[in-house]
Amino acid sequence: MSITTILYIALAAIFALGFVFFKYFLKLKKRTTVVNMLSILSFISVFTLLLLLINPKVVANEYETVKPRLNILIDESLSIETLDQAPSVREFYQNLINDQELRQSFNIQAYSVGNDFKLLNKDSLYFNQTQTNIYQSLSELSKLEDNDRSAVILISDGNQTYGEDYGYFKANPNTFIFPVIAGDTTSSPDISISNLNVNKYVFLKNQFPVEIILNYTGEQSITSNLKITSGETVLKSQVVEFTKENTSKVIYLDLQAISIGAHLFKVEIDGLKDEKNIANNFQNFAVEVIDERTSVLIVSSFLHPDLGMLKKSIESNQQREATIRLIENIDLSKISDFELIVLYQPNNKFKQLLTEIDKNRNNTLLITGTQTDWNFLNSEGFLFSKSYNSQVQEYAPIYHSNFSQFQFQDIDFSSLPPLEDKFGAMNFANNSYQVLLDKTIEGELSSEPLLFTYTENNQKKAVLLGENIWKWRSQSFLNSGSFEDFDGFLGKTIQYLSSVKNKNRLDLSLESFYKENEEVRFSAQYFDKNYVFDPNGVLILSVINNTSGQKLESEMLLGNSEYIYSTSSLQPGSYKAILKESKSGLVVTKDFIVIEYNIEQQFTKADAFRMKKLASNNDGAFFMIDNFNSLKHQLLQDKRFVSVQKNHEKTVSLINWKLLLALLVLSISAEWFTRKYFGLI
Repeated sequence: MSITTILYIALAAIFALGFVFFKYFLKLKKRTTVVNMLSILSFISVFTLLLLLINPKVVANEYETVKPRLNILIDESLSIETLDQAPSVREFYQNLINDQELRQSFNIQAYSVGNDFKLLNKDSLYFNQTQTNIYQSLSELSKLEDNDRSAVILISDGNQTYGEDYGYFKANPNTFIFPVIAGDTTSSPDISISNLNVNKYVFLKNQFPVEIILNYTGEQSITSNLKITSGETVLKSQVVEFTKENTSKVIYLDLQAISIGAHLFKVEIDGLKDEKNIANNFQNFAVEVIDERTSVLIVSSFLHPDLGMLKKSIESNQQREATIRLIENIDLSKISDFELIVLYQPNNKFKQLLTEIDKNRNNTLLITGTQTDWNFLNSEGFLFSKSYNSQVQEYAPIYHSNFSQFQFQDIDFSSLPPLEDKFGAMNFANNSYQVLLDKTIEGELSSEPLLFTYTENNQKKAVLLGENIWKWRSQSFLNSGSFEDFDGFLGKTIQYLSSVKNKNRLDLSLESFYKENEEVRFSAQYFDKNYVFDPNGVLILSVINNTSGQKLESEMLLGNSEYIYSTSSLQPGSYKAILKESKSGLVVTKDFIVIEYNIEQQFTKADAFRMKKLASNNDGAFFMIDNFNSLKHQLLQDKRFVSVQKNHEKTVSLINWKLLLALLVLSISAEWFTRKYFGLI
């Protein structure tokens, strides 16, 4: 307590005595017992009040011994089990947390490393994590650290499956990392499929390549057999040879897409006689075979070289089929079978066909020319019309770079011969069209398009204002030596026009296949009868394993303009997803496959290089899993990890204000009642 506070207390006592003296004794000739009692009560009241105002305090020192922290990171991934290190890791961990000398010198806390960074229950080590992100765990631990010195022990095989390279991780200045390597660091004979590349989607009846990257570790020359199977059927096989010098192979095998749907395949290479890890000798993969064949109907009232050229160019893509029909031979009941209808120089014979096209909402490509009946077209209410005469005019193409509906390259359009059409000015009802090609007339750029697209009543439409397009394909061949450039341009136009998105009121989106332990994400959209997104739907998703019959059911949650549900707990196998909207009764069903694959089982040895690099970058040292005593000696002898005594100054009040306040109330009350009783008030 300071001198000033003592002085204040003394002055308070003097003031209280003076107050009592002037109040009771200054003019009093005879002192009675009552006066003495009242003076005492008055002194107590005044002194207590002043003492409450002064509130005397004293500074107390509390001393605390702070031990350095010892954070233990345990790799609980499947690779520890694969490398037969689970018993060694458990033993090492128990030695750490139960050692009395370490417990006296450190505050010990353990965490789990795997899919996530989390606090570890000291009695549970399962080694069942399907991924390892060491860098993330070290980063999360750094966020928990303060400026006190601490040691981090990372017990792991060092095999990280995703995330940044932890070898470059740099901890806080007062944190030092001591990696403990679990697993054999020397290479044993092993043959493995290190990578596999294949397209996720292939077209029906097409061949698709499978790229397989093989690696071999060993001193002897070996021969092994590589095969691709589907179920019990061997589709492809090949003998592969490795030597000490030639340890890597890239194999390409072609498979045939026979039927539509998702198909599961297995790539496998025969293992070595004494190979320790055979889990990396096979990989499963899947592809979805899709049928995107596009049927195109070409309709004309007369024969022209353009018709045969269009069929030839369209069918240069094996997924497209073109049919030529004269208008007299059209079966109107079957035009819904075609994704695109090419109207070549229509006339009044096309009247019923155009009516049926509008009814079925078919997409169209309209080509005009010298035989086009413009009176008929002008009367049909198209976006465009033409004021024409019988004179024939030539129109040459110019590439229009601002077209945005799809991407296509300039195939040197300016070198292509001009097209022919009736002379006249084009008129447009509005500017809702997109220009692919501009046109020039006798070398002068026209303000009118030569080829343009637009959308009307949910129908995609394109218009080419000129005939003899067959000359373009011929000239393109002369320019480039192949028909590829022109067919590519026309193919992209056909693809844009023929693509139709089916709009159902209930739609479920998911991939056709997923890898084991990969997140399976379901997204759905539900529309009302006006095809407006309805956020009030009740969507129940059922996921059924086709083999075991096991069923997972959940209500999908509303997200941002979609309903979503995610899970990563599905076992390998084929599944059926059934989505039902409860109020409307709408149901949609889709199939998918979960492929057996665990990257944690692909490792054959510990990654000592990165573990040593981590120790070097963080002023630590690395140890092997069987060297607990060396690590213990290092920690106990390291001068960086010593306990620190901290002094905490604590200001403590010398009075209990509640008791003094009660005493003040009692003394004032007693004095008042006494004076009242003896008639002094």
